[in-house]
Amino acid sequence: MTSSETAAALQRALDLSREIVAAAEGGDVEEILRLDAERLRLLKSLRQTMPTLSPADRSMLRVIADLNARSIGRMEHRFRAKCRDMDMLTAGRRAVRAYAHHR
Repeated sequence: MTSSETAAALQRALDLSREIVAAAEGGDVEEILRLDAERLRLLKSLRQTMPTLSPADRSMLRVIADLNARSIGRMEHRFRAKCRDMDMLTAGRRAVRAYAHHR
C-alpha cells in the first residue's frame, strides 16, 4: 500500500469514527455496527503498513482511538440510563401490585 493510499484509508477511518460518534449520540446501534464494520475492514487493511506509518499517521490513529473511546462511553451511558429506566419500571410495577388490593 502506498503512502497516499494509507493516508486516504486513515482519513476514511477517521471520517467513519466521527460518524460513529454521531450515531452513538443518537443511539443508532445498527448504524454504529455498519460503520464500525467498514472502519475495521479499513484498519485491518493497514496492518501490513503499521511499522512504516509516519508520525502524522500515528497521530491520526490516536484520534481514531480517542473517538472510539468516546463512542463506547456514550453507548455505555445510554445503556446505564436504559437499565435505570428498567429498574424504575420494575419498581413501579411492584408498587402497583402491592397497592392494587388496598383501595
